[in-house]
Parts: sequence; C-alpha cells; structure tokens
Amino acid sequence: MGVTLPKQGFVFWPVGCGDSTTVVIDLDTIMQIDLHHLECADGDDDPRLPILDRLIPLLPKRNGKPYLALFVLTHPDKDHCLGFGELLKRATIGELWFSPRVFWEHEGDLCEDAQAFCDEAMRRVKKTVKNNGKVESGDRIRVIGYADVLAEKDDYKDLPPDRITVPGNAVTEVDSKDRKDAFRAFIHAPFKDDAAGERNETSIAMQVAVKNKTADGKAMTFGDLSYPTLRRIFDESKKNKRDGDIAWDLFLAPHHCSKSAMYWKGLDDADETLKQDILDDIEDAGGTIGYMISSSDPIPASNTPGDNPPHAKAAKHYREIAPTDFLCTGEHPNEQDPQPIIFEVDEECLKYRESKSVAKAASGLAAAVAAARGSDAPPRDRVGFGRD
Repeated sequence: MGVTLPKQGFVFWPVGCGDSTTVVIDLDTIMQIDLHHLECADGDDDPRLPILDRLIPLLPKRNGKPYLALFVLTHPDKDHCLGFGELLKRATIGELWFSPRVFWEHEGDLCEDAQAFCDEAMRRVKKTVKNNGKVESGDRIRVIGYADVLAEKDDYKDLPPDRITVPGNAVTEVDSKDRKDAFRAFIHAPFKDDAAGERNETSIAMQVAVKNKTADGKAMTFGDLSYPTLRRIFDESKKNKRDGDIAWDLFLAPHHCSKSAMYWKGLDDADETLKQDILDDIEDAGGTIGYMISSSDPIPASNTPGDNPPHAKAAKHYREIAPTDFLCTGEHPNEQDPQPIIFEVDEECLKYRESKSVAKAASGLAAAVAAARGSDAPPRDRVGFGRD
C-alpha cells in the first residue's frame, strides 16, 4: 500500500520496537526523529515496513538527490539509528541534531550505524569549528544539551555557541532557515547531570510543534527516558511556568511503551511501584484531541518479569488516560498489515488520517450490520430485560 505524506503533520512508522518519526514542516522541509530501518522487513512474511524504502522516494529533491532537512538522533542505540549509514548515502541530510553523549561514545560500545552517525557528527563539528559556523547544508549541526565535554577537546572547544541548545530553550531554525511560521521544537532534556549516566537517560526530549496560520499540532517525544527524568521534566516545566511547553496532542510513549516510564523503585521503595503522579501530569498536559502512540511490536496480553517493551500494563494505563485513543504502530490497523500512523494539521486542527485498511474494514462492518438489521422498521415486540 502506497504512503503519502501530509502537507503538514506527523508520521509514526511501523518498524517493530524502534522509533522512526517523520515530522512534515512542509513538503519541502522534512524532519526525521530517529530511524529503525530493517532490511528483513522487505520479506513477504515480515509485517514491518522498511522505512527508508518508503520514506526516501517521498523526500523533496535538491540537485537531483533526495533531501532531508533535519535528522535528530535522540540517543545512539541501535533501535534509534539502524540504517543511518544507508540514509547518509541515499539522501542529503541538511542538518544533524544530537546530544554531546556521542562525543565520548565514539569508540565505545556502538553498533555500526551508531558509529556511522558519530563519525558524521564529528566530521561536521570539525568543519563547523574550522569555518566559525559558516557551513552549507549537508554540513550543519546542532548539539542538544550541555557541551562542557567539548571544552576538553581541541577539535571541538571552539564550537560557536549558536550551535548549542540547552534544555529550557526553543529552536525554530531548520537547516539555517528560521521557520517560526511553521515549526518550533522546545528542548526538555538531556539534563546536565544526566550526561554521563545510563545511555537511555541521555535521550533528547522535545515538544515538537508544526503550525500554520490557523492551527497547530504538538507532539511530545522522549526517546528512552524513564520515570525519574520524566518526573524532572514536568517539575521543571511547572516550576518555570512553562505548562504550554509540555502540552501535547500526540504523546510518543517513552522507550516503546516501557513500564519504566511509570513504574519505579525509588530509594524509599521496597519494590517497584506505580507512580500515579506522572500519569496524572501527562493526562493533564494532553489536549482535547489527544493520541498516545506506542512505537513497538503489538502489545502482548501480559508480560513476564524481564520482558523487553512493549509492556501490557504500561499500555493499559496509557489507554486509560488517552483523551482520544491509544495506537500501536505494530497493530495499526492490524498486526498482519501495519501501516504508518499519520496525522495532518489542516486549517482547523490536528486530524488523524484514517488508514485505507481501517476505512475498508469499517465499510465492510457497516454493510454486515445493515444486512443483519434487514428492514429499517422497528421491531413490534419488546425484547431484552423485562420481557415476560
């Protein structure tokens, strides 16, 4: 089934347990947050989509080559960067966003594509420093987070300050163009004291908004963050009276619908417990129209201790607080033929684009119901409870 991008909006791709989110600022300005391209998804028996084979033909062209305005890597785990080396070969990437963590994991425990990303990020940083920030599309970067580590390295210590964005600030520029008319990314994390911690907790967290003259859509993305960092994001936003920066219409469940976002064993806890406070805050930040998305394989009926995400009890709680619906990429519209979950911002509001498979199923169901009903005339006899 063919995929078309919205004129403005968001696309969540069915790539198994991994993140691949496309943000359409306009059809000439595409932003990709993370990538999980599976070569095996080309097989007829694999329901997951090989995202690069679907996305690259949809990109605009510059100098005859597909052009991706911006790629954001939340953190260098395999399920967030798989296929980056191929993307780099097949398309021009105007700008890269990444956290400082990549600088000291360059020689660490990284998969091949994470290493390719680190190599490319470092190439761009060196060129940016050498040219005092005056570089062309295809060489641009933005470091997201506190970059103190750069001061220790001769190749990076003179990175221009305008190429660094710390939490608590918004960005409206994409590949050197100010797009405040259509785009805003508010940076929530990584926090400075998480920079040397566990890799998942260094994830870039953002509120990404696309807008036109009359409407907008806001998506919250958190990479693989867990409860303590999520708690801190909401606390910092409240303390600084930035409730608008945690508002969401789309909420991408952290770490592929992991229970670690809401179940945690604190210092005073004997066991892992549900942290209802974070669920309450997430619910309060949701819009009237609000969808929660699990970028994962289908949600299991239950889990056993030690299971990887997605976690059934996390999905249960998200379903309870979702203003409109909870959707899983691996189940949309069904597990046998999952299709991208697409939202479009039109002149009125953010709208869910119904999958053709869903529409076809709904049409078939309506016909079946009509056939079962027979005549439109109401029944003459009372039926149900109370009948003698």
